[in-house]
Amino acid sequence: MPLSSPPTTVGSQPSHRPELVRRHRWDGLRCESRLVRATAPRLRPLLLIGGAFQSKETWGRCEKLFLTNMDVFTVDPPGWGAADPLPPGRSVDVLADAVCHILDESGLRQVNVVGGSYGSAIAYRIAQRHPERVGRMVLVGTMAAIPEHSRDAMHRALALLDAGRMDEYAHASVDILMNTGRLDGITNGSRVRRFLLRRLAALSRAEAVQVSTNTLRLLHHAELDTSVPVPAPTLTATGEHDAFTTPAQCRRMAQACGRGWFAEVADSDHMLFLERPVEITDLVTRFLADEPLHALPYCTRVEQLHPRTLPGPRAVGPMPGGKPV
Repeated sequence: MPLSSPPTTVGSQPSHRPELVRRHRWDGLRCESRLVRATAPRLRPLLLIGGAFQSKETWGRCEKLFLTNMDVFTVDPPGWGAADPLPPGRSVDVLADAVCHILDESGLRQVNVVGGSYGSAIAYRIAQRHPERVGRMVLVGTMAAIPEHSRDAMHRALALLDAGRMDEYAHASVDILMNTGRLDGITNGSRVRRFLLRRLAALSRAEAVQVSTNTLRLLHHAELDTSVPVPAPTLTATGEHDAFTTPAQCRRMAQACGRGWFAEVADSDHMLFLERPVEITDLVTRFLADEPLHALPYCTRVEQLHPRTLPGPRAVGPMPGGKPV
């Protein structure tokens, strides 16, 4: 849910052409896509897959900045934005396959991929299940599974959401997503927090159902199988103060990739795309262009990691009602 910003321009000319929105169907479910073509792309098209509160239209300033170098393709797979709800019990693999179907119908054979938060799990499974589709990949605020320290807090937040106590729900959710103890050290931290509180308190009923279903899916699905390396060159990144998907967790995901890099961005936490949009789009663009990442002034740490064989996924119990995951 990026903050609003003016269009990016190159000189006096817009950096992109008008958007093209298309409807798709996957497994009987309606999905949508949105393609914005750059006027002078130098990199392959970029697929953006957002987090639990994002839709294909909500990349804001980051999208505008990416369009100076590449076409941008955003999606509403089942359970997101304008798409149909994804029934409980369907796994992240269904979302990965749905996104590849959307790419097929849009004539995009291979793309670079950026996945943020929840979207990073979808991106990761695309790279594992359909490796020929992914040139390079960036996972921002990523994790193999919901961290144990967040599970109880997420269940409490969902209980508030289901009860319609929206202001309390908003505060509980933002306290998970943002490191409230470090707001003074986070770029735009107070402003981003106020924005998120307003946005989450104003969720429509349909959005609330999407958020509840998708969050339960994350809480109850099996951990991502990091024992199977991802062949695409992959960068994982997060803010230095991220207490939700911590730098250690993101670094571990990078180690699971055959060619993995890890970057820690200064003065930020989990909400990198909102807090430091200029810096994160610069970092992503440099990586996608295979440019050096060392000595970037906004990173506290950048590492190229040796691949490491990690154990298979830890099983998670069935969803409430006994439905399989």
